[in-house]
Amino acid sequence: MGSLGLLVRTGRINLFAVNILQQSGFDVRNHPGLAGRRWTAGYTLIEIMLVLSIIAVLLGSGIYYLSGNVAVAKETRVQSDLGALGTQVRTYQMQNLKYPTTEQGLQALVSKPTIPPTPPNWLQLLKPEALIDPWGNPYQYICPGKHNPGSFDLWSWGANGPNASEGLIGNWQKSASNS
Repeated sequence: MGSLGLLVRTGRINLFAVNILQQSGFDVRNHPGLAGRRWTAGYTLIEIMLVLSIIAVLLGSGIYYLSGNVAVAKETRVQSDLGALGTQVRTYQMQNLKYPTTEQGLQALVSKPTIPPTPPNWLQLLKPEALIDPWGNPYQYICPGKHNPGSFDLWSWGANGPNASEGLIGNWQKSASNS
C-alpha cells in the first residue's frame, strides 16, 4: 500500500493511477483513505514541465547539430545560382549574338541595357532578386573572363564579403562530383 499511500497524501489522484489500481483488482472508490478525494483527468504541473524540458533539450541538441549545415547549404545554393545565371547569360548571347559587357553586367538580364552595345532582341530573363547571393551581396560578372577567356566569369564573394581575398565561389571552380 506504499504507492497508494503516496497517492492519498498528495490529495489528487490521477485517473491513470486509478485505472491501474482498478485493473489490479483494488476497489478504489470504497477505500476509506480515498473517500472525498478529487478525481482528475488532467496532467499535473510537474508532468507538463517535465515534458516541456525534454522537448527543449531535444530541440536544443537538434539545432546545435544542424547549425553547421547552414554554411554548406548557402555554398550549395551559390553553385546552383551560378549555374542558372550562366545559363541565362548564354541565352542572352544566343538571342543577341553577344554576351553582356562587363559594364552592362548581370543587370542586362533584368532590364534592357542603355550602355552600348544595346541588344536588338532583348527579353527579361531574370528577376532582380536572382542577382543577390545568400549573404546579401550581388553576384559578380566580367566578360571576357580571366578564368574563362572565351566567355565570362561569374562569382560570389562568399561569406567573407567583397573585402576578403579568399572564399570566392566562381563558375570556373569544379565541384568534386564533376572531376
